[in-house]
Amino acid sequence: MDIHYQIASSYKPDAHLIGSKTIKTGIEQYGSAPQEESKDFIKPERDSNLPYWIIIDTKGTLKGLLHEVRRFEFCKDVVIFISQDTPKDYINYLEKRNYDFHIVGKKNIDLDTSFKILSDKYNVKKILTDTGKILGNLLINNGFVKEISLLVHPVIVGKKSYNIFESINKNIGLKLFRYDIIDKDFIWLTYKVDNTKN
Repeated sequence: MDIHYQIASSYKPDAHLIGSKTIKTGIEQYGSAPQEESKDFIKPERDSNLPYWIIIDTKGTLKGLLHEVRRFEFCKDVVIFISQDTPKDYINYLEKRNYDFHIVGKKNIDLDTSFKILSDKYNVKKILTDTGKILGNLLINNGFVKEISLLVHPVIVGKKSYNIFESINKNIGLKLFRYDIIDKDFIWLTYKVDNTKN
């Protein structure tokens, strides 16, 4: 995982876009989140060069867990995108804790509107997404991904493999523009994507 995070930080993004399921899974892997404290209800004051963490959470999956994300020292703060169908108790939870949140879409998130808000309000120009297949495939299918970075590990996974691109609805051309060998056994491949929006 160290190599993964080294690569991610090398992009110097304005924001990290992460799905709620990815965050919940990550928190659960390390046990349960600690109890909230009074400081968790206040926006952190951190270096303005740090990236925002942008989270799509229409179902309120992260209720009771967001303070764990906000505490992460390399995150400027958390911005949540929800829909009109998001449970009201989750909206109250966000308001009481002074999270920036935006309602964009009836049931699902309107990505075009979300990215416009990020650009206009938060001056976000470069977004790094490090997420699972649901959000990742949605972004690729809708032409929002300009670059794909893959880290090839020297392991044959077999039957337990995780097909991260299984919901891509058409063949998408890629153009290799960078490759590096890291620590002798890992290969970092970076591709430009052909189907991006202008």
